Amino acid sequence: MKACNFASLDPEQRKRHITALQNASQADRQLWDRFQENPEEVASEAEAAYAEVTGREAEALDTEFEPPQGPSETSRLVHVRRVQAFFRDTVLVSYENRCALSDLALPDLLNASHIIPWKADVQRRADPRNGIALNALYDRAFDRGLITFDSSLRVVLSRRLQKGKVSPFHRDALLRLEGRKLRSPTRFPPDPEAIAYHREHIFRD
Repeated sequence: MKACNFASLDPEQRKRHITALQNASQADRQLWDRFQENPEEVASEAEAAYAEVTGREAEALDTEFEPPQGPSETSRLVHVRRVQAFFRDTVLVSYENRCALSDLALPDLLNASHIIPWKADVQRRADPRNGIALNALYDRAFDRGLITFDSSLRVVLSRRLQKGKVSPFHRDALLRLEGRKLRSPTRFPPDPEAIAYHREHIFRD
């Protein structure tokens, strides 16, 4: 019932006309607003609460951050793990645990890819609108700027992918991605501003 309350506050769920309970409390609305303003803080708190209830600390499955150095390293690393775990879970669930380009549904081969990199914007680290579910190959290509998306969320390939000898796997797995439309998630669609940032600052062409 609590999940349905939050669904009634989610613009994406409302657009899909998904039935939700209409008795969201003021506390629900305040938490939703806090999450919109500072996803990283709320993500860390949520994972801490989960760990307290289950007795199990969340593990980070993404590896695109560098642990900080200095006296606060231990506590900061726990915070980072919590934020990373929250981000991964939220993004993968939004994409129904399938790659948004290949439909691969093997969780061990899926990553929650940051559109704006982890290091580039602290406020976007836990924001699921800054994430896309991609298989390990496409995640690496996206992270390295070898693929990006246009304003219609269709794949754009870097010319670097078309240089040199092209194997059948290279052709089938990468070159045939050109123009493919990113599958829409059930919630938290990619932020157009984040996609534009990736095209302008990460994509290598």
